[in-house]
Amino acid sequence: MALARGLYFEEFEVGAAYTSPGRTVTETDVVTFAALSGDYNQLHTDAEFAKSTFFGARIAHGLLGLSMASGLGSRMGFLEGTALAFLSLTWKFSKPIFIGDTIALQAKVAKKRAVSDEAGIVVFDCTLLNQRDEVTQQGEWTVMVKRKAGEG
Repeated sequence: MALARGLYFEEFEVGAAYTSPGRTVTETDVVTFAALSGDYNQLHTDAEFAKSTFFGARIAHGLLGLSMASGLGSRMGFLEGTALAFLSLTWKFSKPIFIGDTIALQAKVAKKRAVSDEAGIVVFDCTLLNQRDEVTQQGEWTVMVKRKAGEG
């Protein structure tokens, strides 16, 4: 469920978890990402080749999954208007995402710390799941977030 506005640093609670709506990965997504990125690897673009691999079918680009995870995070709304900077991420690709899979992002507040009167840093443990609740990608996102005026 999307929030009406973003949360300020003080409003994030360690352990709080957020889940995005689902998003189905389409062939158009994969083809468009190949064109945008220039990555035309046969695993993504050649159905006959992909059939001969241990995946058995075309798969989405790993970075397409990460890009979609970012968009799903945005759809949750908890950083809308309060995020100042996406500082870093660590990311692991655990399972392939296939055309037709529906993915959703889970983000859990792992830790946070104030850095100034105006900002704090929030670290999220993020997991990208498919429709079978299998982890496809996961990692840690570090975001600088606005503090409430007068509460620093």
